[in-house]
Amino acid sequence: MLTNENNKGLLKAVELASNKWQKAFNRGDYTECAEQYENNAVMNIEPFGQYIGKDEIKSFWKKLIEDGFNDVQYLSPTIEVLDEKTAILSSGWKMNKAAGTISKELWVLQDNGTAKLKIDNFEVTS
Repeated sequence: MLTNENNKGLLKAVELASNKWQKAFNRGDYTECAEQYENNAVMNIEPFGQYIGKDEIKSFWKKLIEDGFNDVQYLSPTIEVLDEKTAILSSGWKMNKAAGTISKELWVLQDNGTAKLKIDNFEVTS
């Protein structure tokens, strides 16, 4: 049964992991960005395509950072708890050279109490 205490732990884990990803991106650490994903995670980016697995995802973030993208900020993020181990974050976002929306970051609570991304769906609109 899902209790408020379970929600607090999951929400805290998602917030910490999301902040860790954002800080890593903003300092240009694409390896740490990729570490926030499960090994077989799927990242879908409109209009750029799909990336499957940590290695492909890492390569995407590496190229983006090398191309000078930085200073990502989430705009009014919301987190919806699905069950005791999963939650979806959605948000607007902006950075120095682009902006868009995150429709679904599916975060999964790991055995060690941290959260990792299983699905990352977002769109670049400008």
